[in-house]
Amino acid sequence: MVTVLALSAALAYGVADFLGGAVTRKAAAIRVLSWCVPIGLGVVLVSALLSGGSPSPGPMTWGFVAGLCGGAGLMTFYRALARGPMSVVAPVSALAAAILPVAVGVAKGERLDASVLLGVLLCLVAIGLVSMEADGRKAAAPVADGWRRLLDSGPIMAGVSGMCFGIFFVLLKEAGDGTGLWPIVGARVGNLVIVLVALLVLATRGGAGPRVSGRTLIGLALLSGVLDAGANVLYFLAVNQGLLSLAAVLTSLYPAITVLLARIAYSERLRTVQRVGMAVALAGVALVTAG
Repeated sequence: MVTVLALSAALAYGVADFLGGAVTRKAAAIRVLSWCVPIGLGVVLVSALLSGGSPSPGPMTWGFVAGLCGGAGLMTFYRALARGPMSVVAPVSALAAAILPVAVGVAKGERLDASVLLGVLLCLVAIGLVSMEADGRKAAAPVADGWRRLLDSGPIMAGVSGMCFGIFFVLLKEAGDGTGLWPIVGARVGNLVIVLVALLVLATRGGAGPRVSGRTLIGLALLSGVLDAGANVLYFLAVNQGLLSLAAVLTSLYPAITVLLARIAYSERLRTVQRVGMAVALAGVALVTAG
């Protein structure tokens, strides 16, 4: 059951990220999230009411803090999608998200065999390979400008978003499942707080960028939010029925869906070194999963 739930979460995350990324090509990331996050909160709130349980301060707090991290990860991830191809951004983010829960699981006594440890090392190598971009013009830029470009690059921001997602995965495990789906409600509230704060900050600086306009883009943004919220629920159920490391890594397979959809819709292509990185990533995740 853990495998089914985690892989279902991966499918939902993968489609949600593709749809969200498609909208960020036309609108600012924060504008997209201002549609995705509220609808997601509505979905999990209804799910929590229907599934039973009652809110409790402890688990709700864990969920809220997880949501703050997840919200920061979403903003960074959507910005990364606007800076780099989905076929690079999604794998880097997912691999970074998978490593932290594995490390925490091991530290807390979850047993991983040699093949899983090898898989984690391969994931680290894959992050470096997939993140490589060709741009000879960067060498001529001033040092300060070069650092800004580096920090604002798709792969770097994808790695940061992945770390935020990894913390999100870990904290949801800590929330437990004794209060039904209410920790997920707390998490989505945390997401909303982050988005509102970001909107306020950007508004004071002169604007939050292009709005999401048109029925098609608004519909895609809302559908992305619904799927992301559904994936949260599926992951929460999976991680509370099994090992943190297993549930997180299986859920982190979602880039396969995002990359597939991106190749179909946008004909995105990878450099040779990035293709090697993708192959190493698949091998690493496969080893972790098999273990």
